[in-house]
Formats: sequence, structure tokens, C-alpha cells
Amino acid sequence: MLRHSRRARRVAVRVHAGGEVELVVPRGVSERHAWAFLHSRAEWVQHHVARRRASRPAPEPFPPRLLKLTLTGETWRLFQSGGSTRPRVLAQPATGTGDSTAASSGVLELRGQGTATDWRRGLLTWLKRRALDELGARLAEEASRHGFSYSTVRIRLQRSRWGSCSTSGAISLNLALLFQPEEVVRYLLCHELAHTRHMNHSPRFWNCVAQCQPRWRELDKALLQGWRNVPSWITTP
Repeated sequence: MLRHSRRARRVAVRVHAGGEVELVVPRGVSERHAWAFLHSRAEWVQHHVARRRASRPAPEPFPPRLLKLTLTGETWRLFQSGGSTRPRVLAQPATGTGDSTAASSGVLELRGQGTATDWRRGLLTWLKRRALDELGARLAEEASRHGFSYSTVRIRLQRSRWGSCSTSGAISLNLALLFQPEEVVRYLLCHELAHTRHMNHSPRFWNCVAQCQPRWRELDKALLQGWRNVPSWITTP
């Protein structure tokens, strides 16, 4: 797909988790030039599309029976209770009293009448709130530990980026990080915090990352494969 961007500084090609190709065109650049750039990168695009599709999780029934958050170790059971009200997702934490939910973190109740689109939207909203709590706390901890500062943190659902940092120090994090191991997430947080000092991927940037996370090379490779851990319904409407 073709997307015009006022913020982009150069033509870019992105391959999303499902294998979709996005061509980003900055202001002042003709579409003809952008398509020519894409054509020049055809071999690279084909390679990454094949890799993305190979790593894509197998389709699963929706709504899923369970929702497992690797980062927090939580397992939530989904239950459609029905009803005539508008669709709502309600979290019922486990009581620990020996009932059927006690072995899990609790139940996500899908209450009311809704379509698959409604339930997906509701579950994503719940995941964004969960991600803001968990990722926000971890980001603040890493910043304090290593002497970084940032302005705000936002949670988004993106198909190609795990995170980003603006020139104003605003850090955006992908809610899909909830499905990654904690050490991989902490590396990504260090990566974005390092961008508050170096808005590039220069040697100075990577030295900064290494001071925060010495195993960054290993963890960066693990993050590249991280889409395998994300349920297919999250990245594919």
C-alpha cells in the first residue's frame, strides 16, 4: 500500500508482520520516484515478505479460548456471556478460592451482542490499557536505572515497529510487546531510551544501548523473530 507522510524524511519500504508491503512517500517526493525506489528494492522486499509470512502464527479461532501475556506471565480465559447490551470486555481477576479461574489470572468476559470486529476492538483496548501499565512502569524503571529522561509514553498497535522515539522525547511502544519475553522487552526499552540522546543508529547510539543492555545483539535478533509470539488476530483484522 502507498502512504504519504509529512513526517518522513525519505522514501521508505516497510514489510508488516503479515507480509504486507507499505511504501512511505515524504512530502515533495513524486509517487513515480517512490515506485522506482520500490522497484530497485524488489529483491530485498521479496526476501522479507517471505520471511514475515514464514514467521506468521497459524490462524486461530476468534475469539480465542485463552490470552497468554508472556511479559507478565498472565493467562486470561475468555468467556462469551452474551446478553442484549452493547459489547463490552470486562476483566474478572481470579479470586484464588479454588474456582475454575484460580489456575489462571482471571476471565475476560465478552458481554453483550457484538461482531468479531467489536470483540477485537474491545480486546485491543483492554490490551492497550494493560500495556500502558506494564510497559510504562518498566520504561520508567529503565530510565531511572540508566539516567535517561523522556517526555511521555504512548501505546500503539503497529505492524512493523516495536517502538519509536520522537525528537521531543515521546516514546511509543507496541502493545504486542506484551507477548515477548521480559529480557527482550527491556532491550527494546533501552533501544528507545537511547534514541532520546541519539536520533540515529550511529556507533555512538549502539554504544549507548550496550551500556544499558550488553546483550543487545542477541536480544535484537530475538526481537526480529518476535512476531511469531503474537496471536494472528492482533495484527490481522
